[in-house]
Amino acid sequence: MKATIVHESRGRIRLRLSQKYMSIQQADRLELWLQQQPFIKQVVVHERTCCAIIHYSGSKEQVLACIGGFSWKKAEETLSLPMHSSRALNRAFEEKLVQKVLTKAAATLFLPKPLRLARIVVHAVPFLRRGLGCLLRRQMRIEVLDGFSIGLSMCRRDFGTAGMVMFLLELGELLEEWTRRKSVEDLARCMSLQVDRVWVWTTEGEVLLPVSQVKCGDHVILRAGSVIPFDGRILEGELAVNQASFTGEPLPVQKSVGKTLYAGTVVEAGEAKMEVMQLANESRYAKIVAMIEQSEQLKSVTESKATRLADRLVPYTFGASLLCLGVTRQASRAISVLMVDFSCALKLAIPLAVLSAMRQAGKHHITVKGGKFLEAISKADTVVFDKTGTLTHACPKVAQVIAFDGKDPEEMLRLAACLEEHFPHSMAKAVVEEAKQRGLEHEEFHTKVEYIVAHGIASTVDGQQVRIGSAHYIFEDCGCVVPEGEEERFATLPDQYSHLYLAIGQYLCAVLCIADPLRAEAKDVLVYLKQQGIQQTVMLTGDSFRTACAIAQEVGVDQFQAEVLPEDKANYVAKLKEEGHTVLMVGDGINDSPALSKADVGIAIQDGAAIAQEIADVTLSAESLWELVLLRQVATALMERIRWNYRFVVGFNGSLILAGLAGLLSPGTSALLHNLSTLAISFHSMGPLQEPSFPRLLS
Repeated sequence: MKATIVHESRGRIRLRLSQKYMSIQQADRLELWLQQQPFIKQVVVHERTCCAIIHYSGSKEQVLACIGGFSWKKAEETLSLPMHSSRALNRAFEEKLVQKVLTKAAATLFLPKPLRLARIVVHAVPFLRRGLGCLLRRQMRIEVLDGFSIGLSMCRRDFGTAGMVMFLLELGELLEEWTRRKSVEDLARCMSLQVDRVWVWTTEGEVLLPVSQVKCGDHVILRAGSVIPFDGRILEGELAVNQASFTGEPLPVQKSVGKTLYAGTVVEAGEAKMEVMQLANESRYAKIVAMIEQSEQLKSVTESKATRLADRLVPYTFGASLLCLGVTRQASRAISVLMVDFSCALKLAIPLAVLSAMRQAGKHHITVKGGKFLEAISKADTVVFDKTGTLTHACPKVAQVIAFDGKDPEEMLRLAACLEEHFPHSMAKAVVEEAKQRGLEHEEFHTKVEYIVAHGIASTVDGQQVRIGSAHYIFEDCGCVVPEGEEERFATLPDQYSHLYLAIGQYLCAVLCIADPLRAEAKDVLVYLKQQGIQQTVMLTGDSFRTACAIAQEVGVDQFQAEVLPEDKANYVAKLKEEGHTVLMVGDGINDSPALSKADVGIAIQDGAAIAQEIADVTLSAESLWELVLLRQVATALMERIRWNYRFVVGFNGSLILAGLAGLLSPGTSALLHNLSTLAISFHSMGPLQEPSFPRLLS
């Protein structure tokens, strides 16, 4: 692709593409492709001007080479565009807004007075019908105020005021519709499957292909921890599938040959081959995402209160107008009061503020699935952390292999890698990676692998039962023992490591020492969370008490629990909530899923298990725990903005009502000021919150 440099500065470049026209789909595809480049931090593509603004961390030459090597054909083959295009939505509402303003201007400037009056009368019919309908249903809502004010203005032959009021109301309705649609689209993208590539079975074996290249009838391989990307049916194998995102069922469902699978659900255990029946954009999951438009469950308590308060204030505004009419006998004063209501601003500004906060979090790679979660984050007083992959890095390493009973350490590592390669847990990846680095091939020589969540893995090798997992699983659940004469070596295992125990038959044959280094920023993050109002921090882990104690002291958590099972984590979180705490749970693995769903807000690390991300209310990228601090700051800033919005709406509109009662404002001026204030506070709510900052107190 050819492009011209329009402007450049350090770390930023603006390019104009050589082509004269760019479609919305092309702009989305180019933006998505550039975002995937590791040296590009942020990119915005403007399809109208065919320009791209790129913020980068590498060299300018890298960016230019990247643009020069871009191909529309290649991008279409390798990239799947999201089902919901924010760009297309914005374009549609921009065109509606321009059309409405031009129509109003043309009617005012060019239509003769009789036709202009007839247009206003016809235009007023829907407003009058809605207001009358509310009265017949005995509902005192904003539609009654609108209909009454327009009808009263027309009865006074003040058609100019009636026309202006309707124009401003329609502008407000258009903005409100855009806000609602935009919120749904953003939420839908947050809930999208986030699956770019899948393993497809071909005549040559398993091949990793982009989702865009998969067709109906292809055979996709599914394994534990993966999101099911399409609707289909099982051809071979058996799965335990979590369908919470589809049916709301909390327990996994067993799926055998011939059973139907739905896109967006998550494989908890097992392995299977699935025939694709419907692609992602046709799937039943996509239809469920569309149903979000009718759902209010993700509204924050504050948003719901704003809606209820706005509706409750309508009768008082209407009563004040009637009282003014009865006392002063001046219809203009009564209409001036009717022109002002609290409903528009309260119902519009609060959702816009929430949307702005969600957008700002998204810019920092934080996905928030609803406004109520931001409100809970701002109120939280307790944060519960999983250890592995959360407080520590998600890529632990094998530091040492200690073999028992005369076994060869490298052979034991080979066997362990053969079992662990089927599972996405970070410790399993560490074992597989260590075997790879040592050049140890581990071809399949075991029978079907059984995964016991948060315990371990079992299989059969050469007719013998082989197990790998925690001490609890190996020694207590399976009854394995340390070989005779090896007790002293076992008692002196290095304390600074986590341990994976490998047993053949009923005897321990090796211990894999796993080094899981603490995140460099973890200690600082906990200190700063305390400064932001978090009262206690807790660490929960399935590791031994010894390892957990060492990590807890190093990172500085207030409490910790060791050797806990998934249900123990969930019960602990539930207990904290019963004690009156607002709890955030941060985790990344399959075993964290029950606790994530129990917490007031479940926060998943993006590099973790797919099921954890699906269940979680918020997803952080795996880059840094500072994102948790940033999330808290965004949530706090949001609540500050909402409180300011309340004060402004009540104060300003209350002043307009008093001015109308005193006869200081005409109906047209009152309507204009009210609607302008609504638009102003709406645009203020849409603006970015104060950019979060971090202290220099720690390094």
